[in-house]
Amino acid sequence: MALFTDGLVSSMDDLSAQDSQLLDVANAESIDVTQKLALAQEEVALGLEVLLTGTSYPDQFGLSPQPSVSRVVVTPALRLWHSYRALEMVYADAYNSQLNDRYAGKRDQFHSMASWAYDKLVQIGAGVALDPIPRAAMPTVTAVVGAPTALPDATYYATMAWTNQAGEEGASALPATVSTVASTLLVQPVDPPNNAKGWNVYVGGGPDSMFRQNGTPIGTAQTWTQPGTLATTGRRAGQGQAPNYIKPVPRVLRRG
Repeated sequence: MALFTDGLVSSMDDLSAQDSQLLDVANAESIDVTQKLALAQEEVALGLEVLLTGTSYPDQFGLSPQPSVSRVVVTPALRLWHSYRALEMVYADAYNSQLNDRYAGKRDQFHSMASWAYDKLVQIGAGVALDPIPRAAMPTVTAVVGAPTALPDATYYATMAWTNQAGEEGASALPATVSTVASTLLVQPVDPPNNAKGWNVYVGGGPDSMFRQNGTPIGTAQTWTQPGTLATTGRRAGQGQAPNYIKPVPRVLRRG
């Protein structure tokens, strides 16, 4: 699971899965869906701040101080809240442009669904990471000639993810690609976060088939040179750390 602060909680694909007409409506009405996703993210962030600071009692487990949005892990209820709110914004914009009752109906539908997802988040609670490790930036990946062993000539995808003191792994970076000819590849991470204690490297022949290559986390100041044998089974590149605990949140009266 990714952290809320790793980027947009939902994607265009998430929205299209909820509403198959989305792209047609967005094109017809010249609506920037990516902008609506960003606006919904800002609104949900404010809502989370209200939920997280709405109680004065300390965390019931005594594990951490009052959590902030930077510690929130994206759970299914949170993703749905964001998706439905973004869709509501799209159809509100479409209705305001055309005053089309069909758009008004879809706007109201997604408003109700966003409220439902919000209520589910309140019922379940917010997922919180004790030591949040952010999504890694795309690493620098280069072909290296003259290594003791070379990879088969091909194009490879490589990514990496930071680990914290407990060995928990953050979300993987967007993959970089490199083509090898009688060479291997070298992966160099960039911009380690302050709490990073190591990193894991994932390499494969495609973006969906990258497997972990290292046994134990690599030091933050170290690079990785891929041996000639590529691991093709085991742990795949992931979406980030799971929450350490679920924080109960108060039910806050929402207007609208």
